[in-house]
Amino acid sequence: MTSPDPTARQMDLLLPDTRPMREELEAGAMLLRAFAKPCDAEYLQALEHVARQAPFRHMHTPGGGTMSAAMTSCGTLGWVSSLQGYTYTTLDPASQQAWPTIPPSLLSLAQAAAQTAGYAHFIPNACLLNRYQNGSHMGLHQDRDEHDTTQPIVSLSLGRSGIFLWGGPDRRSKVRTLMLEHGDVLVWGGPARLHYHGIKGLGPHAHPLTGWTRFNITFRHVVAPPTPAPQT
Repeated sequence: MTSPDPTARQMDLLLPDTRPMREELEAGAMLLRAFAKPCDAEYLQALEHVARQAPFRHMHTPGGGTMSAAMTSCGTLGWVSSLQGYTYTTLDPASQQAWPTIPPSLLSLAQAAAQTAGYAHFIPNACLLNRYQNGSHMGLHQDRDEHDTTQPIVSLSLGRSGIFLWGGPDRRSKVRTLMLEHGDVLVWGGPARLHYHGIKGLGPHAHPLTGWTRFNITFRHVVAPPTPAPQT
């Protein structure tokens, strides 16, 4: 993360955000624009706290490739990708220690966003942190490893803007392209819970708080039985 530029930060605060603050993408999916912006510095500090305990890393895929976005986790369970497949584990494979707990500020944000989008009593037990830099992307996929589609996904964007792909229930569905900005929170569940989505790339401008880096933090509730951490 780059050091904040006070002048750029001041200009960023002065620019009015004229986008509609809430947009229902479709039944079950709502984009809350700038929802997290008032406390953005606190959320970035929480992210740094997690990364000091469980550093970002580029995970391997079952096909033998390497993910372009660096990842880590916090919560009771953390998501990992390896040659053995995708799964949630109770231990960080890199340290064989428990994943860091979800920082209270991030947990409160996730629950407030879920409540605003119509999902009461959301209690995430897994939180995935993604770090995108030049060349990073994430192909269209479903979040289905949680084995619980009754709880929503809550996704927070911080820093550089991201070009987000929002599809439908299958790969043949029409795909929309949205620009997710710093502080935006996207919540999807109910009939949209298993919709395909991804990140095509990043916006053309650096952000005063994170430079050329975009962070994405997604909160989930997982009911899958925990598995041992795979060997790295």
